[in-house]
Amino acid sequence: MSPRPAQPLPQLLLFADPLQRAGIVSWLQMDPPCGQVVASEDPQLSPQLIVWCLGSPPEPQALDAEVRRLLERWHPAPLLLLLPPGHRYAPDVLLQLPAQGLLEQMDAEGLREAVTTVLAGGRVLAISPASQAETPSAAAPLGLGQWLLLSGLQQIDAELRLCLALLDPRPTQLLPLLLLEGRVRELRMARRLLLWLWGPIALAWGTLHDEQPLAAVFPAPQATAARPGVAITLRQRTADGLWEALRGRLTEAAAAGPSNQSGQLLALDGLHPSRRSDLLLGLLEQFERLRSRLLQDDPRGERLERLWRELQPELRQQALRQMAGSYVQLPMEGKLCPVAETLLRRSLLDGDDQELPDPLAMLTPLLQARPLLVEGQLLAPDEPQAVLYLELLLSNWLVRSAELISAEVLAACAEWPELRRYLLRPDLLATRNLERMRNQLNAQQRWSSWFDRPIHLYESRRPLFRLGVAAIDCVDLTEPRDAELRQLGWVQQVVTLALEARDALAPQLQGLLRRLGDLLVVLLTQVVGKAIGLVGRGIVQGMGRSLNRG
Repeated sequence: MSPRPAQPLPQLLLFADPLQRAGIVSWLQMDPPCGQVVASEDPQLSPQLIVWCLGSPPEPQALDAEVRRLLERWHPAPLLLLLPPGHRYAPDVLLQLPAQGLLEQMDAEGLREAVTTVLAGGRVLAISPASQAETPSAAAPLGLGQWLLLSGLQQIDAELRLCLALLDPRPTQLLPLLLLEGRVRELRMARRLLLWLWGPIALAWGTLHDEQPLAAVFPAPQATAARPGVAITLRQRTADGLWEALRGRLTEAAAAGPSNQSGQLLALDGLHPSRRSDLLLGLLEQFERLRSRLLQDDPRGERLERLWRELQPELRQQALRQMAGSYVQLPMEGKLCPVAETLLRRSLLDGDDQELPDPLAMLTPLLQARPLLVEGQLLAPDEPQAVLYLELLLSNWLVRSAELISAEVLAACAEWPELRRYLLRPDLLATRNLERMRNQLNAQQRWSSWFDRPIHLYESRRPLFRLGVAAIDCVDLTEPRDAELRQLGWVQQVVTLALEARDALAPQLQGLLRRLGDLLVVLLTQVVGKAIGLVGRGIVQGMGRSLNRG
């Protein structure tokens, strides 16, 4: 048999400065070569990929226009954009570029892998975190209310830090201890009162139980702005390729044992770091199995949503079983009991989280690769903005599901002391610490149900948890929630009515105070001032007559 002829190498059209071009060509021609670099002067040229290495970065509008011209000129060839270090483009600008590949601070291996992925029909986005200093933004002028709030908070925080420093270690004498603790309570109450009077609406209600730093009230301009890094690689622009990319990113974040930076207490914090990662990874694995099952049944619309909600309790049970271990046994009341089965019997995992968004927004792109609406734009699921939005929805579901399971685990550990060493943090082995955390969680849940949730509904905000490699933080998503607002109880409706009354009466009160101030100025200048002037003139005239007679 004659040998099969070798397939021709794909044609790569490269735009770069001469020095950069020589280095990039040497990387692409390494064995095995990624393609054949061709010149743009050839009239018969039909490249399979365009590689553009920026020398001097243009303005964002000019960059976007040039990228679109290249894609239109060499259609249907995709574009791989290579950014120089220190380009200073904002992440939003880079995410909106129509390029199929985007690399920053490239090397030979990363460039070759990106070229191979884009040629195969995938997408590559790699933006490294910024380390260079950014130009500080000008601080906005503060009004009278903001100045009073900021200065008051600074004084309170300074004295509060002093009192807390005197309490560490705690005084041995009873009287100084009571005085310091009373002063701390007084300062915290004064801080909350200031925020309620002068702070924003969210802080006015949210900080009554949870202290906020000054940066949360008035964010100070930073001298160095760290741009967040993004690394997305889609091998295929299908639902399976999208899920593989999201699963890889979330698996890395969950395995790292992220800390809590959401600004609120989480039941997930009570678990041991290794169990915390096991629970998140178990939920991610169960979601993959559920996705495979939904792909086989192929439900649509309301049937898909109904099936998703019906399978949630089973998914949580399997994740809890995977975290606890199917064969682990611990002593309880003098006999060995299986941990997983005992936890499943004592846990209620069929609850519905009202703060979860519509599941169809997350499921349809992952099952059917349908477009989704992101910030008013209908985007394909393989677009970088759509991928990050789907990752936010999926990570929010992971954290909230883990939170529900963790709350049941904490309740079971309160009745099963031997279980604490296996599942909880070492500092929660003490009964007092565990009960204190449970009480704080219950108080936070009641406050959130009575006050925070009505405020979020009235302001059309939905808080979402974002699972990152370093930490779990919270992001607000703005969307209409009028249907949920109409279903509130009378206690929550009173809160929304109070906010509405505050918004309605605030301009009138401000106008009334302004007119009272104008009236006071008129009284002081025209009436009191003239009266004082007349009295002074009479005194001077009387003194002059006395001197003349003398």
